[in-house]
Amino acid sequence: MKNSFARSAVYAAFILGVSSVIVNAGAWSVKDAAGRTVEIADTSRIVTIGGAVTEIVYALGFGDQVVAIDLTSTYPAATKAKPSVGYMRALSPEGVLALAPKIVLAIEGSGPPDAVEVLSRASVPFVIVPEGYDEASVLKKVRFIAQALGVAEKGEAMAKQIAEDFAAVSAMRAKIASRRSAVFVLAVGNGTPTVAGEHTSAEGIFKLAGIDNAIRGMTGYKPATPEATLAAAPQAVVTMIERGHGLGADVMFALPAFAGTPAAKDQRLASVPSYYLTFGPRTAHAAQKLAALIYPELSLPQLPPRPWTEAEPAATR
Repeated sequence: MKNSFARSAVYAAFILGVSSVIVNAGAWSVKDAAGRTVEIADTSRIVTIGGAVTEIVYALGFGDQVVAIDLTSTYPAATKAKPSVGYMRALSPEGVLALAPKIVLAIEGSGPPDAVEVLSRASVPFVIVPEGYDEASVLKKVRFIAQALGVAEKGEAMAKQIAEDFAAVSAMRAKIASRRSAVFVLAVGNGTPTVAGEHTSAEGIFKLAGIDNAIRGMTGYKPATPEATLAAAPQAVVTMIERGHGLGADVMFALPAFAGTPAAKDQRLASVPSYYLTFGPRTAHAAQKLAALIYPELSLPQLPPRPWTEAEPAATR
C-alpha cells in the first residue's frame, strides 16, 4: 500500500513537472519600452491602450481576443463594441485588472505614473510599447507587438508592406519642388489656438508629408500668441475633424492668430482625422493624403489599399 501510494505520488509529481515544463516552454518574453523583460504565455484576453496599439493588434488578427480598449482606440469599427478602460493617460489599475486580461499592451506615455507602476507589478504581463513619430517607429511598433503576441513572422510580413508604402511616400516627397509651411492647431479656446511645436506627432506627420512645421523653438503643444503665429507666417493651417476641432475657414482665419497669415490669404485649411497623429499602420497613407491637401496642384500617386486601411475617414480642405 505504501509503495503504491509512493508510486502514485511520484507519478503525480512527474505529471505536474511535465505540465510545468510545457507551460514554460510555451512562454516567450519581450523587452519593453521601459527596459523591463516581460514574460508572456497567454494572449487569449488582451487589453490594448493606445490607438496605434489597437490597430496593429487587430491587423495582426487578434481582434477577437481584445477584451477592452482605451478612448484613443477608435479603429477599426469593431472597436466600438469593446468596453473602455478610459483615457490612456488616466488609467485605473483596478479597472484594467477587473477585465481579467492575460496581457496588457500599453503605448509608451500611458499613465498616470502611479497607475503604470501598479500595473507593472501585477501578475498580468503589462507591456509598454515603444512610441515614436517617424517611419522607423511605426515599423518598430508593428514588429514589437507581433513579437509580444508570439507572431513575429506575421509582423515582419506586415512591416514589409508598410515599408513599401513609406518608400512610395518618400518618392512622393521628392516631387515637391517648393515646400510649404503649416501650423497644426490642436484646439482653440477663448480665441487662442493651441498649436504643435517640435517633437510632436503633428510635426512628425508634417515631415512625412513634406511640410515644414511653421512653429519653431517650442516643444509640445502650447497656446500661441498672435505675435508668434503671425511671425511664423504659416502657408497652411491643419486641424482635426473630431471633437469639434475641425473649425471652418471662416472661423479659423478670423482669429487674430491667423488673420494676417499667408494661410488666411489663400484660405488653405485642412481638417484631418485624428489617426493622422497615432503613427500606426495607416501612417504612410495619412502622409500621402495630407500632402495631397497641402499641395493640391501636384499629381500625387495613390497608395495601394491594405487590409488595415479599409473605410478610412476622409480629410477635407
